[in-house]
Amino acid sequence: MNIAEQRILRGPNLYAASPCLLAVLDIAGERHAAGLGTRLLAALPAISAEAAARLSDCKAAHEALEPVVMELQRLAGAPGTFSLTRCDAARPQRVRVVCGYTVEQVAAQALRTAAALITACERQQAFDLDALRDTTRRHAIGTSTAAVLAAAHRRGIPSLRLTEEANLFQLGWGSRQKRLQATITGATNHVAVGIASDKQLTKTLLDQAGVPVPAGATVSTLEDALRVARRLGGPVTVKPLDANQGKGVTVACATREDIARAFDFARKYGPRVIVEEHLQGRDYRVLVTGRKVAAASWRRPPHVTGDGVSTIRALVAIENRNPARGDGHANILTKIPLDDLALQVLAQQGYDLDAVPPEGRVVDLRGNANLSTGGTAEDVTDLLPEETRDICIRAARTIGLDVAGIDIVCQDIARPLRGQKGGIIEVNAAPGIRMHQYPSRGTPRDAGAAIVDALFGEDDGRIPVVAVTGTNGKTTTSLLIAHATRLAGLTTGVTTTEGVYIDGARIVKGDCTGYRSARTVLASPDVDFAVLETARGGLLKRGLAFDHCDVAIVLNVSADHLGLDGIDTVEELARVKRVIAERARRAVVLNAEDDHCVAMSDALRHAVEILYFSLDPDNPILLRHLENGGRAVYLEDNVMVLATGARHEALLDVRTMPCTMKGAARYNIANGLAAAAALAVTGFGNLEIAAGLRTFVSDWKHNPLRSNVFDVDGVTVIFDYAHNTAAYAALAETARALTPGRLVGVVAAPGDRRDEDLVAIGETCAAGFDDLVVYETENRGRAAGDVAALLVQGARLGKFEGDHLQVELNVHEAIRAGLARCEPGDVLVFGCGSSITELTEAIRPTSPATASRIEAETV
Repeated sequence: MNIAEQRILRGPNLYAASPCLLAVLDIAGERHAAGLGTRLLAALPAISAEAAARLSDCKAAHEALEPVVMELQRLAGAPGTFSLTRCDAARPQRVRVVCGYTVEQVAAQALRTAAALITACERQQAFDLDALRDTTRRHAIGTSTAAVLAAAHRRGIPSLRLTEEANLFQLGWGSRQKRLQATITGATNHVAVGIASDKQLTKTLLDQAGVPVPAGATVSTLEDALRVARRLGGPVTVKPLDANQGKGVTVACATREDIARAFDFARKYGPRVIVEEHLQGRDYRVLVTGRKVAAASWRRPPHVTGDGVSTIRALVAIENRNPARGDGHANILTKIPLDDLALQVLAQQGYDLDAVPPEGRVVDLRGNANLSTGGTAEDVTDLLPEETRDICIRAARTIGLDVAGIDIVCQDIARPLRGQKGGIIEVNAAPGIRMHQYPSRGTPRDAGAAIVDALFGEDDGRIPVVAVTGTNGKTTTSLLIAHATRLAGLTTGVTTTEGVYIDGARIVKGDCTGYRSARTVLASPDVDFAVLETARGGLLKRGLAFDHCDVAIVLNVSADHLGLDGIDTVEELARVKRVIAERARRAVVLNAEDDHCVAMSDALRHAVEILYFSLDPDNPILLRHLENGGRAVYLEDNVMVLATGARHEALLDVRTMPCTMKGAARYNIANGLAAAAALAVTGFGNLEIAAGLRTFVSDWKHNPLRSNVFDVDGVTVIFDYAHNTAAYAALAETARALTPGRLVGVVAAPGDRRDEDLVAIGETCAAGFDDLVVYETENRGRAAGDVAALLVQGARLGKFEGDHLQVELNVHEAIRAGLARCEPGDVLVFGCGSSITELTEAIRPTSPATASRIEAETV
C-alpha cells in the first residue's frame, strides 16, 4: 500500500467539523487481493458488525484501509466517529481516506498499523496488534481532566491542548483564558500547593483556624514514632509527610510491631513521617470548588465479598476484570493490587490469598480507601450538614486552594464532626474527581462542571474572533479590522501572510495564515480581539484552529491554487472557503457581487446573520437583502453606506481612506466595505469604524506587498504581491485610473500553478497593460523559462506581442527594462513581488539616491 501523503486535520476541515486524519493513497498498479476481507476478519476477531460488513466484500487494499483504521482505534479505546473514502475525480489513481479520531497519536499509529496489517494479510503473514493500546494509555486524557473539558465544551468554552504529551490545557481564548492541568487551575496558588503537600503544616494551619484535626507529630526516626504513639495513647495512623494517593499509609497501628512495620513502609516514600491519632470511622472525601461544596463521597477500601467457594485471589481476579477497572487513572476505577500491603491487611483479618471467605463476608485489601489503590466510592453529598460544609470551605480557604479535596474521617457524615470526634486528616491539591463523576453507588455529581463554574462564572471564555478568507484582499481586510479595533483600545492579535501581530508588534514573521499561527493568537493572554486571515492552504493542511468564530468574511472566490491538494475547480475552492463561513456563530459577511459567495448563504445556519457588501448600490442581491430587513455595506457616489433595512447611514467618503489611492483602488474599497460590516456586527459604532478606516495606511511598514506606492524618478511604481488573474486585473484597473500616460506591467506568477492558469494570467495582463515585461520568481519545480513561456503564450492570445512584450527572467533586469519603457508620469506595476530589495537593487546602479530614499521609507 502506497500512502503518498498523510495529514492531521486538528480542527474543523473540508470533511468534518471535528478532527480527522487524512491519508492520500496512490493506487496505481494496485491489484485485487482474493480473500483479503476474510483474512482481515480473522485478524480482527472482536471487530464491530458494521466494520465486518464492509470488510467482507473488500477486494483491494485501499477499500480496507478506512474501516480497519476506525476499528483499530475502537479496539484501542480511542474511537473516532466519522470516516469516508473518496476517489479523486481528476486523478483516478489517487484515493483520499479520512478517519475521525479521539487521540491524534493513536490515529497516526492506527494508520501505520492498518497499512502493515493489510499488507500482512495480502501476503498471508501473521501480525501483532498489541502496541496500539500502549499508545492510547500514553496519550489519553486523564479521567479528571476529561470531565472538566467535557463540562467546558457543554458550556461552549473552547479548549486547546498546550502540549502533545502532558494533560495541560487552555480553556477559553486570549485575555479570557484559564489554564488547567488535571484539577489544578491557573488560579491555584503555588504556595497553597506547597502547604497541602506538607501534611503537618496543613494540620497546624487548620488547627489554628479552628478546624478539627487529629493530634500528632512529624518524626524521622522509629524511636520518635514510638514516643509520639505512646503520648497519643491509642491506635495511630502512620503516613509519609508529603506523599499522595494513599501511598505509604497504614492505619490503626496498635502495637510496637505494627508501628515499626508502618514506619518502614512510610519511609519508602519520604524521609519524614507523620504519626497521628487514628480517627475511628469511615473515610470521606469532600470536593470544594471556589466557595462551595461541589460533592462528597464515602470512600470504601478495595474489598471483595466471599461466595463460600472462591479464594480471595480468584475473587480479586474476577473484580479486576470489571470493565470499569483499569490501570492507573485511565478508567472509572483502578484495579486492586495484590502487593505486600494487601497481604498485611489480609493477615490482620486472618486471611491469605488462598483463603476462601464465607459467603457474604467482606474482606478488605487495603487500610485506606483511595481510588488509586482500588477503592470504591458512594455519593453522600446530600447528607452533609451545613456546619460540615462550612468547615470544609474554611479548610480550603485556610490553605489557599481554589479546588481542594478535603479528607474526613468520622462515624457518620450526616452528623456534625465535633460531636463524634471526627476530623479532617488531609487537604489535597489537584484532587481526583472520578469518584464524584462516577460513584459506585449514589447520585453522580458533575464535579467537572463545578470546577468550570468556579473558574468562569457566567463567562464563556471567548474573545471576539473574526476570520477572513477569500482569493484576494485577505491581508488588507484583516489589517483594516485590526487597526480599527486597536484604535478603539483593544489589544488585538492578527495573523496575515506577513506574520503574526500582537497589539501592532510583529512577533512571528512569515506566511502565518494557518492553524499554528491562529493558535498563537488565541493562546496569547494579552489578546482581547482576534482577526485571523485564513488561507486555503492552512485549512487543507491542518484544519481550523478554532471551533467557531464570531464573524466570518468571504471576500471573493476566483481561480487560484487550482490543481493543488485535490482542489481542481473554482467550485471546489469555494467549498473550501465555505468551511470558514460554516463556523461563524454570529454573522457571515459575503460579497454580493461574487456568485460563489452568494451561494454560500444557503449552507449557513439560520441563526447566523448575513451581511452583504457591494461596490454597486443597485446590486440585486444587495437590494433584495435590504428589502428583507438585512444589513449591508455598499458604495454610492464615493460614500461608504451602512444600511439596516430602511435606515442608511453614511460612514465616510472612501477617497479619504489612504489605502484606496483617492478612490482609484476599488479592490481596497471593497476590502473596506467588508471590514466595516465585520466591525459593525461586532458592536463598533459608526464613528469608530470611520476613524479606523480613515487612518489605516497601506504602505510598506503597515501592509507590505499590498499596493505599496513609490516614486522612482517621476515614475509611479505600484509594488504588489499579485499572482493570479483577478489580482492583476484589479491592479491594472487601479493603475489606469492614476495616469493618463503609459501603463507598464512587470509580471510573474508562481510555478506551481497549472499551465492553463499561467496562460490565463498572461492573457489578463495583456488586456490590462500597454507594455509587458515577463520575469520569473518561484518556479517550484519547473525548468527555467517554462513559466515565462506560458505567460507569454497567454499574452499573445491577447494579441500582445512585438515591441510591447519583453522577457527578462532575472527580476532586477525585468524592473530595469520596465522602467526604461516609462516616461515621468507613467505608472509601472510590479507584480508577484516578494521583497523591497527587488526594487531597490534594480534601481541602485542608475538611481542610487532613489534606492536609498526608498530603503529609508521602508525601514
